[in-house]
Parts: sequence; C-alpha cells; structure tokens
Amino acid sequence: MDGGMELKGCVCRIKNCAGQLLSMEEDLVTDLDDDSWDLVLRDIRLKATFLYIDLSRVISRSENDERRKALTLLANKFFYCMDELGDAVTSRSISVMKMCYNDTAEALREVVAALAPPQ
Repeated sequence: MDGGMELKGCVCRIKNCAGQLLSMEEDLVTDLDDDSWDLVLRDIRLKATFLYIDLSRVISRSENDERRKALTLLANKFFYCMDELGDAVTSRSISVMKMCYNDTAEALREVVAALAPPQ
C-alpha cells in the first residue's frame, strides 16, 4: 500500500473518531443505567485503541523531527486525558466525568489541529 494513502487513511479515521468522541458529551452527562455505563466505557476504550494505532502510524511516519515531537506530546496529553475519562466513567461520577471530558475534548482538538497540513 502507498505510504501516503495509508497516512491519509489514518488521518481520516482520527478525524472521524474525534468527531464521534466530541459528540459523546450529552451521553456522558445524563443519568445512565448500569448497562449504559459499561457501554460508554467500552466505546471510549475502543476509540482510544483505534486512535492510538492511527496516531502512532502518523507520528512514526512524520519526516520532520519537530512535528514528530509536537505530535507525540499532544498525543500523550490526549491519552492521559482519555485514561482519566475512563477512570471517571468507571467511578460513575458525573461531575468528575464532565471535567475529564472537557480536558479530553480540548486535547483531542489540539491533536486534530496539529494534523492539518503545514501551510
């Protein structure tokens, strides 16, 4: 497979998954039943896994060291926030979850912005 096409696919999946995560806010702030909490946690973990794989590919194929370092820092911040969000969902604390979700959403927006082609 063409490396450029693979990277475009990774970036496309990252943006798609980011859109899905950013649209989950309403699901996270409502009163959920036990099964819904588990589904939300699984969904967050699944999205984090796909994002990890695709971000790793984008970072490893970046030809510019500065861009690679910047993307790595942003990705690390995002995955830290995702872990915190997962912990908040596990604790079922809506107030903590709102705070963690906001941090995660901001970190994700930074990652997506950094993936934009350089001007």
